[in-house]
Amino acid sequence: MPTLRWGGREHEEGGVNVALLKIYLNDHLAGSTVGLELARRAKTENAGNAVGEYLDTFVSELREERMMLLSVMWMLGLKRDVVKQGVAWVGEKLGRLKLNGQLTGYSPLSRVVELESLCLGSEGRLSMWRTLQRLVRKDDRLGRFDFAALITRAEQQRRILERLRQQSSDEAFFEPGEGSVLRLTHSPSRRGAG
Repeated sequence: MPTLRWGGREHEEGGVNVALLKIYLNDHLAGSTVGLELARRAKTENAGNAVGEYLDTFVSELREERMMLLSVMWMLGLKRDVVKQGVAWVGEKLGRLKLNGQLTGYSPLSRVVELESLCLGSEGRLSMWRTLQRLVRKDDRLGRFDFAALITRAEQQRRILERLRQQSSDEAFFEPGEGSVLRLTHSPSRRGAG
């Protein structure tokens, strides 16, 4: 791999382009900020249904994975980009202003969009863990991390989130009784009864 030169200094250690790796990992750290905030909010909004139950576990796993990413960065001597983290946090808050088909409150569309976003984030984390696993060959410090376990976990998260996303889509876009066999929430006609 060619050496990246910036300001007259080399930014490559052991065949790894450290300058680009720092940007890459900081981008993923910013993504983890957005994903964690989104998952927390979705968990609260879905308390008492299958989505909320899974997100309770998922939020804990995201916290662990964020700490693992910070540990990787620390082990490699890469500093956090606090500006990027702040922009990600603010961006997630602004994303809450998106219209969801209702003037106030949470709608079935909110759940679909949030689960789609969490699916995308899981795909990104899976790619990051795979990339870091490949970099173990170039940097022994990375060998201290169990990227195979993180890859397995991300694959499982992706499958569960996709299943919940499909069920949520069915609930949002089909008439009651069509689409998904398992409803995530009570249908409006059932709420008034009984």
